[in-house]
Amino acid sequence: MKILFIGGTGIISTAITKQLLESREHQVYLINRGNRNNILSENAHIMQADINNEEEIAAKIKDLDFDVVADFIAFVPSQLERDYRLFKGKTKQFIFISSASAYQKPLSDYRITESTPLSNPYWEYSRNKIACEEYLMKLYRENGFPITLVRPSHTYSERSVPLGVHGDKGSWQVIKRMLEGKPVIIHGDGSSLWTMTHNSDFAKGFIGLMGNLHAIGEAVQITSDESLTWNQIYQCIANSLGVELKPYYVPSDFLDEVGNYDFKGGLIGDKANSVVFDNSKLKRLVPDFAATKRFDQGIHETLQYVLSHEEYQVADEQFDQWCDRVIEALEDAKEKLKKL
Repeated sequence: MKILFIGGTGIISTAITKQLLESREHQVYLINRGNRNNILSENAHIMQADINNEEEIAAKIKDLDFDVVADFIAFVPSQLERDYRLFKGKTKQFIFISSASAYQKPLSDYRITESTPLSNPYWEYSRNKIACEEYLMKLYRENGFPITLVRPSHTYSERSVPLGVHGDKGSWQVIKRMLEGKPVIIHGDGSSLWTMTHNSDFAKGFIGLMGNLHAIGEAVQITSDESLTWNQIYQCIANSLGVELKPYYVPSDFLDEVGNYDFKGGLIGDKANSVVFDNSKLKRLVPDFAATKRFDQGIHETLQYVLSHEEYQVADEQFDQWCDRVIEALEDAKEKLKKL
Protein backbone atom coordinates (compact mmCIF):
# COMPACT_ATOMS: atom_id res chain seq x y z
CA MET A 1 0.00 0.00 0.00
CA LYS A 2 0.96 3.60 -0.50
CA ILE A 3 0.41 5.34 2.83
CA LEU A 4 0.60 8.95 3.97
CA PHE A 5 0.76 9.94 7.64
CA ILE A 6 0.26 13.50 8.79
CA GLY A 7 2.52 13.48 11.82
CA GLY A 8 3.82 9.94 12.17
CA THR A 9 6.38 10.35 14.97
CA GLY A 10 4.21 10.85 18.07
CA ILE A 11 3.53 8.47 20.95
CA ILE A 12 0.85 6.57 19.03
CA SER A 13 2.06 6.98 15.47
CA THR A 14 5.76 6.15 15.90
CA ALA A 15 5.08 2.48 16.55
CA ILE A 16 2.79 2.29 13.51
CA THR A 17 5.31 3.99 11.25
CA LYS A 18 8.16 1.78 12.44
CA GLN A 19 6.20 -1.46 12.03
CA LEU A 20 5.20 -0.51 8.50
CA LEU A 21 8.75 0.46 7.55
CA GLU A 22 10.18 -2.74 9.02
CA SER A 23 7.82 -4.85 6.93
CA ARG A 24 9.16 -3.24 3.72
CA GLU A 25 5.82 -4.08 2.09
CA HIS A 26 4.54 -0.52 1.91
CA GLN A 27 5.49 2.91 0.64
CA VAL A 28 5.26 5.19 3.68
CA TYR A 29 5.11 8.96 3.26
CA LEU A 30 5.13 11.42 6.15
CA ILE A 31 4.19 15.09 6.30
CA ASN A 32 5.58 16.73 9.43
CA ARG A 33 7.97 19.42 10.64
CA GLY A 34 10.86 16.97 10.96
CA ASN A 35 11.35 17.18 14.72
CA ARG A 36 11.80 13.42 15.25
CA ASN A 37 12.29 11.96 11.79
CA ASN A 38 15.81 10.85 12.75
CA ILE A 39 14.28 7.87 14.59
CA LEU A 40 12.91 6.46 11.33
CA SER A 41 14.63 4.28 8.78
CA GLU A 42 15.71 5.62 5.42
CA ASN A 43 12.79 3.81 3.80
CA ALA A 44 10.43 6.60 4.84
CA HIS A 45 9.51 9.25 2.27
CA ILE A 46 9.65 12.49 4.24
CA MET A 47 7.86 15.61 3.09
CA GLN A 48 9.05 18.11 5.66
CA ALA A 49 6.45 20.85 5.81
CA ASP A 50 3.75 22.44 7.92
CA ILE A 51 0.42 20.77 7.16
CA ASN A 52 -1.25 24.12 7.86
CA ASN A 53 0.45 25.55 4.77
CA GLU A 54 -2.24 24.15 2.50
CA GLU A 55 -0.89 25.59 -0.73
CA GLU A 56 2.56 24.08 -0.17
CA ILE A 57 1.12 20.67 0.73
CA ALA A 58 -1.17 20.68 -2.31
CA ALA A 59 1.86 21.25 -4.51
CA LYS A 60 3.82 18.43 -2.86
CA ILE A 61 1.04 15.84 -3.29
CA LYS A 62 -0.14 17.06 -6.69
CA ASP A 63 1.03 13.94 -8.53
CA LEU A 64 0.46 11.48 -5.69
CA ASP A 65 -2.47 9.23 -4.78
CA PHE A 66 -2.69 7.05 -1.69
CA ASP A 67 -4.36 3.90 -0.47
CA VAL A 68 -4.47 5.32 3.06
CA VAL A 69 -4.11 8.80 4.55
CA ALA A 70 -4.10 9.15 8.35
CA ASP A 71 -4.06 12.41 10.29
CA PHE A 72 -2.58 11.99 13.77
CA ILE A 73 -2.52 15.70 14.65
CA ALA A 74 -6.02 16.95 13.85
CA PHE A 75 -7.96 18.19 16.87
CA VAL A 76 -10.65 20.55 15.52
CA PRO A 77 -13.02 20.36 12.52
CA SER A 78 -11.29 23.17 10.62
CA GLN A 79 -8.19 20.98 10.32
CA LEU A 80 -10.28 18.21 8.79
CA GLU A 81 -11.93 20.64 6.42
CA ARG A 82 -8.39 21.38 5.19
CA ASP A 83 -7.65 17.63 4.93
CA TYR A 84 -10.80 17.09 2.88
CA ARG A 85 -9.81 19.81 0.43
CA LEU A 86 -6.35 18.25 0.11
CA PHE A 87 -7.22 14.56 -0.10
CA LYS A 88 -10.70 14.14 -1.59
CA GLY A 89 -10.27 11.97 -4.64
CA LYS A 90 -6.67 11.17 -3.66
CA THR A 91 -7.11 8.37 -1.11
CA LYS A 92 -9.10 5.14 -0.79
CA GLN A 93 -9.28 5.53 3.02
CA PHE A 94 -8.90 8.49 5.37
CA ILE A 95 -8.27 7.58 9.02
CA PHE A 96 -8.93 10.10 11.78
CA ILE A 97 -7.50 9.53 15.25
CA SER A 98 -10.22 10.49 17.68
CA SER A 99 -10.24 9.69 21.42
CA ALA A 100 -11.97 7.32 23.82
CA SER A 101 -12.30 10.31 26.15
CA ALA A 102 -15.16 11.38 23.87
CA TYR A 103 -17.39 8.67 25.34
CA GLN A 104 -20.24 9.74 27.61
CA LYS A 105 -19.23 11.10 31.03
CA PRO A 106 -20.44 10.01 33.46
CA LEU A 107 -20.77 6.55 31.94
CA SER A 108 -24.07 4.73 32.13
CA ASP A 109 -22.18 1.42 31.86
CA TYR A 110 -18.49 0.90 32.64
CA ARG A 111 -18.20 -1.43 29.63
CA ILE A 112 -17.48 0.72 26.60
CA THR A 113 -18.27 -0.21 23.01
CA GLU A 114 -18.29 1.92 19.89
CA SER A 115 -22.05 2.44 20.41
CA THR A 116 -21.53 4.10 23.79
CA PRO A 117 -22.86 7.67 23.39
CA LEU A 118 -20.37 10.46 22.77
CA SER A 119 -20.69 13.27 25.31
CA ASN A 120 -18.11 14.92 27.56
CA PRO A 121 -19.23 18.18 29.19
CA TYR A 122 -15.99 18.40 31.19
CA TRP A 123 -13.32 18.49 28.49
CA GLU A 124 -13.15 20.74 25.42
CA TYR A 125 -10.54 18.45 23.86
CA SER A 126 -13.08 15.61 23.84
CA ARG A 127 -15.91 17.80 22.55
CA ASN A 128 -13.69 18.90 19.68
CA LYS A 129 -12.95 15.27 18.82
CA ILE A 130 -16.70 14.57 18.80
CA ALA A 131 -17.23 17.50 16.45
CA CYS A 132 -14.49 16.14 14.18
CA GLU A 133 -16.16 12.73 14.06
CA GLU A 134 -19.53 14.28 13.23
CA TYR A 135 -18.00 16.33 10.42
CA LEU A 136 -16.30 13.29 8.87
CA MET A 137 -19.37 11.06 9.15
CA LYS A 138 -21.35 13.75 7.35
CA LEU A 139 -18.76 13.69 4.54
CA TYR A 140 -19.01 9.91 4.37
CA ARG A 141 -22.81 9.85 4.25
CA GLU A 142 -23.29 12.75 1.85
CA ASN A 143 -20.15 12.68 -0.31
CA GLY A 144 -18.84 9.13 0.02
CA PHE A 145 -15.54 10.25 1.55
CA PRO A 146 -13.99 6.92 2.72
CA ILE A 147 -13.38 7.58 6.41
CA THR A 148 -12.46 5.38 9.37
CA LEU A 149 -12.61 6.76 12.91
CA VAL A 150 -10.14 5.30 15.41
CA ARG A 151 -10.55 5.85 19.16
CA PRO A 152 -7.47 5.20 21.29
CA SER A 153 -7.57 5.35 25.05
CA HIS A 154 -4.52 5.84 27.30
CA THR A 155 -1.67 4.75 25.03
CA TYR A 156 1.95 4.92 26.18
CA SER A 157 5.40 4.32 24.73
CA GLU A 158 8.97 3.94 25.94
CA ARG A 159 9.16 7.72 26.27
CA SER A 160 6.15 8.31 28.52
CA VAL A 161 5.22 6.98 31.97
CA PRO A 162 1.40 7.01 32.07
CA LEU A 163 -0.04 8.46 35.27
CA GLY A 164 -3.28 9.91 36.57
CA VAL A 165 -1.97 13.04 38.31
CA HIS A 166 1.07 14.97 37.14
CA GLY A 167 2.14 18.52 36.35
CA ASP A 168 2.45 20.45 33.12
CA LYS A 169 5.95 19.13 32.41
CA GLY A 170 5.03 15.46 32.33
CA SER A 171 5.30 12.55 34.72
CA TRP A 172 9.00 12.54 35.67
CA GLN A 173 8.49 14.54 38.85
CA VAL A 174 6.12 11.86 40.17
CA ILE A 175 8.73 9.19 39.42
CA LYS A 176 11.31 11.35 41.20
CA ARG A 177 9.04 11.60 44.25
CA MET A 178 8.78 7.81 44.34
CA LEU A 179 12.55 7.44 44.11
CA GLU A 180 12.97 9.95 46.95
CA GLY A 181 10.51 8.09 49.17
CA LYS A 182 7.91 10.85 49.10
CA PRO A 183 4.15 10.27 48.95
CA VAL A 184 2.52 10.53 45.53
CA ILE A 185 -1.00 11.78 44.92
CA ILE A 186 -3.49 9.27 43.51
CA HIS A 187 -6.93 10.57 42.56
CA GLY A 188 -9.94 9.15 44.39
CA ASP A 189 -9.17 6.03 46.40
CA GLY A 190 -7.24 4.38 43.57
CA SER A 191 -9.84 1.66 43.08
CA SER A 192 -11.40 2.80 39.79
CA LEU A 193 -10.55 0.72 36.72
CA TRP A 194 -8.41 1.98 33.87
CA THR A 195 -6.94 0.60 30.66
CA MET A 196 -3.36 1.14 29.52
CA THR A 197 -2.32 0.21 25.98
CA HIS A 198 1.27 -0.03 24.76
CA ASN A 199 1.78 1.73 21.44
CA SER A 200 3.18 -1.46 19.85
CA ASP A 201 -0.15 -3.19 20.53
CA PHE A 202 -2.13 -0.22 19.29
CA ALA A 203 -0.09 -0.31 16.07
CA LYS A 204 -1.14 -3.90 15.37
CA GLY A 205 -4.80 -3.01 15.52
CA PHE A 206 -4.35 0.17 13.51
CA ILE A 207 -2.40 -1.53 10.72
CA GLY A 208 -5.11 -4.20 10.54
CA LEU A 209 -7.68 -1.48 9.82
CA MET A 210 -5.60 0.07 7.03
CA GLY A 211 -6.87 -0.88 3.59
CA ASN A 212 -9.65 -2.85 5.30
CA LEU A 213 -12.82 -2.28 3.26
CA HIS A 214 -14.97 -3.39 6.22
CA ALA A 215 -13.59 -0.47 8.27
CA ILE A 216 -14.86 2.21 5.87
CA GLY A 217 -17.55 4.33 7.51
CA GLU A 218 -16.88 2.75 10.89
CA ALA A 219 -15.68 3.96 14.29
CA VAL A 220 -13.33 1.50 16.01
CA GLN A 221 -11.67 1.64 19.41
CA ILE A 222 -8.21 0.14 19.87
CA THR A 223 -7.15 -0.72 23.42
CA SER A 224 -5.75 -3.51 25.50
CA ASP A 225 -8.16 -5.91 27.19
CA GLU A 226 -6.27 -5.57 30.49
CA SER A 227 -8.12 -3.64 33.20
CA LEU A 228 -6.18 -2.31 36.19
CA THR A 229 -7.02 -0.17 39.19
CA TRP A 230 -4.97 2.98 39.63
CA ASN A 231 -3.55 1.39 42.77
CA GLN A 232 -2.26 -1.48 40.64
CA ILE A 233 -0.88 0.91 38.03
CA TYR A 234 1.11 2.90 40.59
CA GLN A 235 2.19 -0.30 42.36
CA CYS A 236 3.56 -1.68 39.08
CA ILE A 237 5.60 1.49 38.65
CA ALA A 238 6.92 1.35 42.22
CA ASN A 239 7.77 -2.36 41.83
CA SER A 240 9.73 -1.65 38.68
CA LEU A 241 11.61 1.16 40.44
CA GLY A 242 12.28 -1.09 43.41
CA VAL A 243 10.76 1.36 45.89
CA GLU A 244 7.90 1.39 48.37
CA LEU A 245 4.72 3.01 47.05
CA LYS A 246 3.46 5.72 49.41
CA PRO A 247 0.04 6.68 48.01
CA TYR A 248 -1.80 9.77 49.16
CA TYR A 249 -5.44 9.73 48.11
CA VAL A 250 -7.16 12.97 47.14
CA PRO A 251 -10.68 13.34 45.64
CA SER A 252 -10.60 14.31 41.96
CA ASP A 253 -12.97 17.25 42.37
CA PHE A 254 -10.80 18.56 45.22
CA LEU A 255 -7.71 18.37 42.99
CA ASP A 256 -9.53 20.34 40.32
CA GLU A 257 -10.58 23.04 42.78
CA VAL A 258 -7.38 23.70 44.69
CA GLY A 259 -5.30 25.74 42.37
CA ASN A 260 -2.66 25.58 39.77
CA TYR A 261 -3.76 22.67 37.58
CA ASP A 262 -6.87 21.99 35.52
CA PHE A 263 -7.84 18.41 36.28
CA LYS A 264 -11.48 18.76 35.27
CA GLY A 265 -11.00 17.37 31.78
CA GLY A 266 -8.22 14.88 32.43
CA LEU A 267 -9.70 13.48 35.65
CA ILE A 268 -13.42 14.21 36.05
CA GLY A 269 -13.94 13.98 32.30
CA ASP A 270 -11.72 10.95 31.86
CA LYS A 271 -9.42 9.14 34.32
CA ALA A 272 -11.63 9.33 37.41
CA ASN A 273 -14.18 7.10 35.66
CA SER A 274 -13.92 3.32 35.63
CA VAL A 275 -13.59 2.11 32.04
CA VAL A 276 -13.46 -1.37 30.56
CA PHE A 277 -13.32 -1.59 26.78
CA ASP A 278 -15.12 -4.23 24.75
CA ASN A 279 -12.93 -4.69 21.66
CA SER A 280 -15.19 -7.22 19.94
CA LYS A 281 -15.66 -4.97 16.92
CA LEU A 282 -11.93 -4.55 16.37
CA LYS A 283 -11.43 -8.30 16.64
CA ARG A 284 -14.14 -8.92 14.04
CA LEU A 285 -12.45 -6.49 11.67
CA VAL A 286 -8.91 -7.64 12.50
CA PRO A 287 -9.28 -11.33 13.53
CA ASP A 288 -5.64 -11.81 14.53
CA PHE A 289 -5.49 -8.73 16.77
CA ALA A 290 -4.34 -9.33 20.33
CA ALA A 291 -2.76 -6.90 22.77
CA THR A 292 0.15 -8.91 24.17
CA LYS A 293 2.17 -6.34 26.14
CA ARG A 294 1.06 -6.74 29.76
CA PHE A 295 1.26 -3.46 31.69
CA ASP A 296 3.82 -4.58 34.26
CA GLN A 297 6.08 -5.64 31.39
CA GLY A 298 5.53 -2.55 29.28
CA ILE A 299 5.98 -0.08 32.13
CA HIS A 300 9.22 -1.77 33.16
CA GLU A 301 10.58 -1.22 29.64
CA THR A 302 9.39 2.38 29.72
CA LEU A 303 11.02 3.13 33.07
CA GLN A 304 14.29 1.55 31.98
CA TYR A 305 14.29 3.77 28.91
CA VAL A 306 13.38 6.95 30.79
CA LEU A 307 15.95 6.29 33.52
CA SER A 308 18.68 5.86 30.90
CA HIS A 309 17.72 8.96 28.88
CA GLU A 310 18.14 12.22 30.77
CA GLU A 311 16.23 14.20 28.16
CA TYR A 312 13.02 12.58 29.44
CA GLN A 313 13.77 13.41 33.07
CA VAL A 314 12.20 16.86 33.09
CA ALA A 315 12.06 18.31 36.59
CA ASP A 316 8.93 20.16 37.72
CA GLU A 317 9.68 21.78 41.08
CA GLN A 318 6.45 23.79 40.99
CA PHE A 319 4.38 20.61 40.79
CA ASP A 320 6.52 18.97 43.46
CA GLN A 321 5.88 21.86 45.84
CA TRP A 322 2.18 21.88 44.97
CA CYS A 323 1.91 18.19 45.92
CA ASP A 324 3.57 18.91 49.25
CA ARG A 325 1.18 21.79 49.93
CA VAL A 326 -1.91 19.72 49.10
CA ILE A 327 -0.78 16.87 51.34
CA GLU A 328 0.18 19.22 54.17
CA ALA A 329 -3.16 21.05 53.98
CA LEU A 330 -5.16 17.83 54.13
CA GLU A 331 -3.08 16.50 57.03
CA ASP A 332 -3.62 19.79 58.91
CA ALA A 333 -7.37 19.52 58.27
CA LYS A 334 -7.38 16.00 59.69
CA GLU A 335 -5.65 17.15 62.87
CA LYS A 336 -8.04 20.09 63.32
CA LEU A 337 -11.09 17.88 62.87
CA LYS A 338 -9.79 15.42 65.43
CA LYS A 339 -9.78 18.22 68.01
CA LEU A 340 -13.38 19.23 67.45
